[in-house]
Amino acid sequence: MLKAVILIGGPQKGTRFRPLSLELPKPLFPVAGFPIIYHHIEACSKISSIKEVVLIGVYQPSEALNRFINATQREFSIAIRYLQEYATLGTAGGLYHFRDQLLSGQPEGFLVFNGDICCKFPLAEMLEFHKSATNKPHFTMLATEATRKQSVNYGCLVENADTHEVMHYVEKPETFVSTIINCGLYLLAPEIFKHIANVFQKNQSEIINGDPLFPTKDSIRFEQDVLSPLAGTGELFVYKTNNFWSQIKSAGSAIYANRLYLSLYHETHPDRLAQNSSNGPQIIGDVYIHPTAHVDPTATLGPNVTVGAGVTIGPGVRVRECMILEGAVLQDHCCILHSIIGWNSTVGAWSRVEGTPNDPNPNAPHAKVDSDALFNIEGKLNPSITILGNNVCIPPEVIILNSIVLPHKDLGYSIKNQIIL
Repeated sequence: MLKAVILIGGPQKGTRFRPLSLELPKPLFPVAGFPIIYHHIEACSKISSIKEVVLIGVYQPSEALNRFINATQREFSIAIRYLQEYATLGTAGGLYHFRDQLLSGQPEGFLVFNGDICCKFPLAEMLEFHKSATNKPHFTMLATEATRKQSVNYGCLVENADTHEVMHYVEKPETFVSTIINCGLYLLAPEIFKHIANVFQKNQSEIINGDPLFPTKDSIRFEQDVLSPLAGTGELFVYKTNNFWSQIKSAGSAIYANRLYLSLYHETHPDRLAQNSSNGPQIIGDVYIHPTAHVDPTATLGPNVTVGAGVTIGPGVRVRECMILEGAVLQDHCCILHSIIGWNSTVGAWSRVEGTPNDPNPNAPHAKVDSDALFNIEGKLNPSITILGNNVCIPPEVIILNSIVLPHKDLGYSIKNQIIL
């Protein structure tokens, strides 16, 4: 029996995802029509040995989170629990704090996910590799290839090519280590808690012998405090995947993840992809349309578009590389490109909302999405996708270009390269 653990963080994390995370916890933000962590749980539901999914984070329990847990439990017939940390305990601190609940039922191991990753989740293949790696208690991490330049932005590892043992691991190194990067997905034996306990005891001794003005040492980082010391001990192994993988750190990376999951639907859920029909809109490429959305037959959608529940799309509307969230209204002949239109927002007739694509370099093999800072060193807004927050109203016949509009704004003019507070 296995358990799955999804680390979902808290509201103080994911600040690059604002203003979208102001209305909804980031893990529940819909990508390709479903919340980010829904894709994690769906992958877990296909592994018969996984009997429970545990969410660990700092978010206050909310109606949205409870509704998601109840609906997902019913859909996949798998137990889901949320365990709330009393403070931000780090990627390993939460595991250690709730170790009794996680170890109840004596599971053979744990699949631990970072909540902000997007990938094909090769869980069955990873389990098979884990069983064959060694007979001793051990741990397996998922890894993939990145470019030499981008690798330093991730956890980098060096492996033994024959045994796939991790010989060296550094989180976000200052100099180049390897192009093999950590994907934020682990298969852990229960013995992992002994290693975390060693870090915990070390931290507590530093509190007793250290500065009494700074006694807080509850946070334990899985990557730096646990994985790095495990490298080279014969207990840590790596399973590499060549399938797509991305982090969802910014709204721009959500657009990219949306594209990846939509392409995966061809294999897993072809019924979720919209098809051209005589009485429907023109569909180009991969498009997801919620059953409750109303799309005029003269509209053109795609490629890589997600249309949420209750959305209204009027005549002649053109949408490409976008996510249109629940309750939004796109009026006649407006054009939406490389943008996210927030919940219950309205775009007026003949208006244009456009952002700058945030794609990986197509000429660099293994390139990942860059989650750039909001501003450059000159203090100017970096070009990226355009985001309309919740309940934003865009008037007819204006242009919104490379901008971010915070919730509950009623614009009366065109804007370019601005943040509307």
